[in-house]
Amino acid sequence: MRIILKNKETLLYDDFKFKCCIGKNGTTSNKIEGDKKTPKGIFSLGPVFYRKDRIKNLVTKLKKKEINKQMGWCDDVKNKNYNRLIKVNNKIRHEKLFQKKTNYDVLIPIKYNTKKPKKNKGSAIFIHLTKNYRKTLGCLALKKNDLLILLKLINKKTKIQIL
Repeated sequence: MRIILKNKETLLYDDFKFKCCIGKNGTTSNKIEGDKKTPKGIFSLGPVFYRKDRIKNLVTKLKKKEINKQMGWCDDVKNKNYNRLIKVNNKIRHEKLFQKKTNYDVLIPIKYNTKKPKKNKGSAIFIHLTKNYRKTLGCLALKKNDLLILLKLINKKTKIQIL
C-alpha cells in the first residue's frame, strides 16, 4: 500500500483522504537545498520521531524514537552528516527536532536523498504537523489527528509517492 500526494493539498491512503500542505513553491524533480519545494518521487519512510511529553500512547507499526533536546537534523551542505540525524551542535547548521512550537511533536522522515546524500539536493524532508495548513519549506504537513490516524494504518513497507 502506498501513500499518494494527489495534489498540493490532498494525501491519499487506501480509502482515506487527508487534507495536507506541501512546500511553498510546489513540487519538483530537481530539488535544491532551500528552494521551498517538495521532492517528487517514490520514497520509503523512516521511523516515527515524537515528543513523549506531548504525544501519549502513540500507536504505529513503524519504529518509534523519542525526541530529546539534543536531536537535530543536519542541513549543512558542508558537513559530512548532511541530511542525517545528529546531536545538536552550534557549529553545524541543523533543524532542531525538540521545539517550542508543535510542528515536530510527531514527524516521519521521508527517505529522500538519504542513502548517499548529494550535497545541496535537499534535506530534512519530513511528514510533520500543521495547525493551519501554511505552506512548508519542502515538507508535507497534516493536522495532528490525521497524522495519528495515518500512523495507525501504515507500516515499514509503506512508501510515499509524491506526484
